[in-house]
Amino acid sequence: MLLSYLKLAWKVLLRRKFFTFISLFGISFTLMVLLVVVAIFDHSFGAHYPESRLDRLTFAQFLHVKFKDGGNMNTPPSYHLLDKYVRTLRTPEKVAITSNFHSTPSYVGNRKLDLDLRYTDAAFWQIMDFNYLEGKPFLESDVKAAARVAVINRSTARQYFGTETGVVGRIIEVNQTNYRVQGVVDDVPAMRFSSYADVWVPITTSPDDLHRVQLQGDYFAIILAKSAADVPAVQAEFEAAMKRVPLPDPKNMDYLDLHADRLIASFSRQLMSPLTDYKSDGLELLYPILAGLALLFMLLPALNLININVSRIMERSSEIGVRKAFGATGGRLVGQFLVENIFLTLIGGLAGLLLAYVVLQLISGSQLLAYAEFGLNWRIFAWALLVTVFFGVLSGVYPAFKMSRLQPVQALKASGK
Repeated sequence: MLLSYLKLAWKVLLRRKFFTFISLFGISFTLMVLLVVVAIFDHSFGAHYPESRLDRLTFAQFLHVKFKDGGNMNTPPSYHLLDKYVRTLRTPEKVAITSNFHSTPSYVGNRKLDLDLRYTDAAFWQIMDFNYLEGKPFLESDVKAAARVAVINRSTARQYFGTETGVVGRIIEVNQTNYRVQGVVDDVPAMRFSSYADVWVPITTSPDDLHRVQLQGDYFAIILAKSAADVPAVQAEFEAAMKRVPLPDPKNMDYLDLHADRLIASFSRQLMSPLTDYKSDGLELLYPILAGLALLFMLLPALNLININVSRIMERSSEIGVRKAFGATGGRLVGQFLVENIFLTLIGGLAGLLLAYVVLQLISGSQLLAYAEFGLNWRIFAWALLVTVFFGVLSGVYPAFKMSRLQPVQALKASGK
């Protein structure tokens, strides 16, 4: 019986090719866009190289200062603040302090390379899980000695030295400073804002005055808990430490906020700040908003299917009348229409999967986002397809049920109008 329904569904789809194309386009395009967006989101905030231990990591990235006149200051914190109040925390397993990356010039002969440079400490290499092609990271002794050593990525080694291996011990000039290459690692995608760079060097070689007493700077802390269950304890100790930070200008400053957030929460706090005033990480608002947008977006093919199904089923009233005259039950007719809808939706879903794969490969190959390699999220695809099938079924149930209740004579009369 099911095989007969599928054959009939295929013939029905071929009967009205234009409407079939519109339905398939709506379903496949919607799923394609949803999968591409989710892939980019997961690429940025999921547990991927080199931030594989994301369940144990929190980040102190953005400092918010509230002034008594109502003004605000949002800035990365200073090295001094992080070194004095965050590095000394007892609950975490490791605390790393690193700068934000910045594009710096480098020259190979007459050719200019714009390399993204990041200053880090030794703990950074112990927290992140880098893949080493050769060499090793710089150590605490290198940081204390402000040694001119560097770790570079695979692409920088190839562009600067013409090879990806055999470059350890050679000199690379970055930002008019010579560094001896100590290690070469796999490329880090640019969307991994907390770890990405082309060149990493000891934080003590930074031209900044690291011990200057100030709040704002160009640094952030990466905090590794001993286990995922210890993250709340780390956050609690962090909050207590921030309450001890003195305000440099208490007459004009009201308070400051700096939090140890999960990666997605760190950005959500900034994005939702107009609504939360930094008192919350904003996830309780962000997730419902994202879910609502995804649901609204998924409604587009559903509404399209509803309109087409109503038109298509009304046009088949004569077929329904004949089948009922020969003894077809209402339940059998409804089942037939539902199989047709699900069949159409599954074809659209497979087309959407193929389109998403092609688009993601094109984005990865274009290097629009440096070193990005996007993959399909099968779990999200399954959920998206399930929701689409649900709406497809829903869009076919009512018109199919309505037509199945018609008497044969009524159905035949409706077809003759």
